[in-house]
Amino acid sequence: MNKKKINFIVYALIFIFVFAVIIYAGKFYTFGKFIMGVEYKTFDIRQNIILPHKKNNDNIVIIAVDDPSYEYIAEKFGTWPVPRGFWAKLINGLEKAHPKFIAFDLLFTKRLGALVEGDLKLVDAVKDNQNVYLSMNFDNYPPQIRKPPILPENLKINLKNDEIIKKSPILNFSNCRNAMDELLEVTSNFGFINVTRDDDGIIRYIAPLFYYRDAYYPNLTTLIALKYLNIDPNKIYIQNNALVLDDNHKIPLNPDGRTIVNWYGREGTFEHISLWEVDDAINRGDLKYLKEKFENKIIYIGTTVTALADIKSTPVSFMYPGVETHATFLNNILDNNFISHFSFKADLLVSAILCFIIGFCILRFESVLYSLLCSIAAVIVYLVITVVVMEFFNVWLGIVLPLIAATLIFIAAYITKYLLKSKDYEHTYKLAVTDGLTEMYNHRYFQEQMIMNVENVTRYGGNFSLILIDIDFFKKFNDKHGHQSGDAVLRQVAQTIKKNIRTSDIACRYGGEEMSIILTNTNKDDAKIVAKKVWSAVRERKFELADGNWANVTISVGVASMPNNGSNPQELIDYADKCLYVAKQNGRDQVVSEINQNQP
Repeated sequence: MNKKKINFIVYALIFIFVFAVIIYAGKFYTFGKFIMGVEYKTFDIRQNIILPHKKNNDNIVIIAVDDPSYEYIAEKFGTWPVPRGFWAKLINGLEKAHPKFIAFDLLFTKRLGALVEGDLKLVDAVKDNQNVYLSMNFDNYPPQIRKPPILPENLKINLKNDEIIKKSPILNFSNCRNAMDELLEVTSNFGFINVTRDDDGIIRYIAPLFYYRDAYYPNLTTLIALKYLNIDPNKIYIQNNALVLDDNHKIPLNPDGRTIVNWYGREGTFEHISLWEVDDAINRGDLKYLKEKFENKIIYIGTTVTALADIKSTPVSFMYPGVETHATFLNNILDNNFISHFSFKADLLVSAILCFIIGFCILRFESVLYSLLCSIAAVIVYLVITVVVMEFFNVWLGIVLPLIAATLIFIAAYITKYLLKSKDYEHTYKLAVTDGLTEMYNHRYFQEQMIMNVENVTRYGGNFSLILIDIDFFKKFNDKHGHQSGDAVLRQVAQTIKKNIRTSDIACRYGGEEMSIILTNTNKDDAKIVAKKVWSAVRERKFELADGNWANVTISVGVASMPNNGSNPQELIDYADKCLYVAKQNGRDQVVSEINQNQP
């Protein structure tokens, strides 16, 4: 298998390992929460980037209880909430301008006691104008605080394929703040205005439907949209993770039954008209002003003043009026303009593609700088794509998971690349210093080690020894048995030498049939023991020849030691070589460690 294939397999295994780690980590709640927490912020940034390219629906307007209106009300009535006769007058005055709908993001719960006349006026105004929509909200208060009310049947929606919402813990409620009984008797135009925040307190999702006491109820805005589009609420259904209103309007649902809001702008995007201005126009009978502002419009009435605590945090603003959140939701429904979020599996696929590109860059370029710049460029291009896809296709592509995967792949790939290069270097170096026939170190490496050992002994003291070995009558052996058998014997003698020395000892092919052993931190006496051990092992072994026959060979051995026999590499080699010469002169097949002796 060639080097390229091996590298490809290694990088593929890294790729698989990184994604296995990510998938495994995804099972842990803390990791998933961290990923989504950061992903939420990337969503907010993208929403703010694309805001200038969005256009809200001009037919949706807001009558705002803003700061001037709050003071105006305080001057007239001295307190909040205002007598409900005020709202009755507002409804009747607005109806003269022929608005499409009037929706209250306000709760009319219990009767106001002494102000019962105003309550009844409101009931009459709602009864007489069936385009008025009112609000309630669900909660989970215990029955000891408030007995859970039984809501009228005409408020329910007969939803099919309802498991998503029914099983969602955040959309399943046990109690309700219901409206005045008199209002419930005269109209079924009631929707619910619950909103849910993410862990960071930001509203990014809205629920189109809710579940209460084994029945389904619409969001206020969902109900208005159905009326506006002339859709029977009991004919909507859930299919393919979407709430289908009709063929042209679908609300995509997350696994928890909510939908992602696509924001059109910061606070004040929809036209805000101060409540006091509207009341003043009604009091003056300024029908021209009322028609100019409200004719055929969808009107939301709600508070924008901070003192009344209906200010929300959204991806586009931390001071976003709650009433404008509902207006945004309605705009999404009418435009069929919701954001769809890729699933975890889809994010993994995107991560895999990005990692493949980065892996290709790392394999393509030897330069760390080039591959780093290429990888950064790939990430930047992907970030731009996520913005473009959100703007033009309303798709929320994950950023955090792909970036984590890309970073891990980059780091792991470069660590692996470094290790592979180190291994290649070691392999190349080994080839450069190893004799191909005997697999012993070659003469070049022998010289390097001799110099290094001499320097160590010179600097730090101690000793080291050198053994020179020569196979006896090797030329005659080659002539008799052939060079192939000679090569076989050389390999087997080398094996025998390596088996009978320490792992710290260095066995080298000195040249031809000569071999050497460098013994670090070894004195002369210990070196003689090693030399005799090797000499004996070779003498007692039978060697297999190329033709399958067996033969014996012997060796002559010379021993030298520093500092006993020299102070530099050449002196030690000369001394060991002289000992070897003495061994040959004395009949071979022996170990000689002193020049002045005739026998080993």
